[in-house]
Amino acid sequence: MEHLINPEVRDIQISGIRKISNLVSTIPGALTLTIGQPDFPTPRHIIEAGQRALDENKTVYTANPGIIELRQAASAFVGRKYGQRYSAADEILVTVGASEAVDITLRTILTPGAEVILPAPIYPGYEPLIRLAGGIPVYVDTRSNNLKLTAELLEPHITPKTRCVILCYPSNPTGQVLSDQELADLAALLENKDIFVLSDEIYSELVYGQKHHSIATIRSMREKTIVINGLSKSHAMTGWRIGFTFAPAAITQHMVKVHQYNVSCASSVSQYAALEALTNGFDDALPMREAYVARRDYVYDRLTQMGFELDKPDGAFYLFPSITRFGLPSEQFAMRLLQEEHVAVVPGDAFTTFGEGYIRISYAYSHEVLEQSLDRLERFVNKLI
Repeated sequence: MEHLINPEVRDIQISGIRKISNLVSTIPGALTLTIGQPDFPTPRHIIEAGQRALDENKTVYTANPGIIELRQAASAFVGRKYGQRYSAADEILVTVGASEAVDITLRTILTPGAEVILPAPIYPGYEPLIRLAGGIPVYVDTRSNNLKLTAELLEPHITPKTRCVILCYPSNPTGQVLSDQELADLAALLENKDIFVLSDEIYSELVYGQKHHSIATIRSMREKTIVINGLSKSHAMTGWRIGFTFAPAAITQHMVKVHQYNVSCASSVSQYAALEALTNGFDDALPMREAYVARRDYVYDRLTQMGFELDKPDGAFYLFPSITRFGLPSEQFAMRLLQEEHVAVVPGDAFTTFGEGYIRISYAYSHEVLEQSLDRLERFVNKLI
């Protein structure tokens, strides 16, 4: 009966990130630098809020867009943090993580054959959702511009079929952040075109040495931009599965229909924990951010000393060094590193073919794990030189 399966589903491949991380469990003593998950626990006050919700039997369906108190808190949070202004009543949805937020956005705005432009290398989770919504992914090679999308790179890829441009900054896998001028140039290119922007800002609280800026705060772009965010990275709440969409009411009123028939609502208990996170945990990300900066600097320095070529990222918790000088394809490099030195990294080709020649290293791990892993990596590359 497999021949009756939706071919778009049948052709989806398991993420290259998961492929390599799943192998780690089969190798005793292996260390992993693969998963993009904070190694910090969820702050205790958030856990206690979730426990109170259980004790108070707040375990029933909520309103489809989420409890109004949480939407109000989300509105206040992004307003104070980033200058984004959204109405809690009709411009914010609470979703089951940022992944569902991306899914319902694409299913709302895409029609069969619509093109979606993405900067590459890029997180592999977008393409399957685009294809399942009937869209066609169009990649822009950013390797000539320090792995950042610019208006100059974007413009040649715009066609009459272009429906959406995806911006995902700070970037997974590169850690790159767009400057105010780069955002302004993109806005100038897109403002008079009937093209949506999906701005995935899940790493917005992990920007180093500067404030996070969103293209949605540019006046001409607000009405066509859907902002995705959530609490997985900012508050170490990956398993609580709370995300958000921020978009004009004219778009949100249709997104909520897709959300309603998909999941009804996000977990009620998680919503009350999220309410605590966004009110009494307004700056919970600060100590994590400080730790990530120290880790980034340590890993960057070690990699450059080993001879890797890479830019120091300004956000997220990844480094994306080039491995071209070592003469191995990225998958072979990663597999040999795992087999010979018992260290797991993600091959760059997991982030589209434009990621070939790179590896992704997550530094969302303790200093001890990072030090041991990099010692092993150094032994490995010394054998290749």
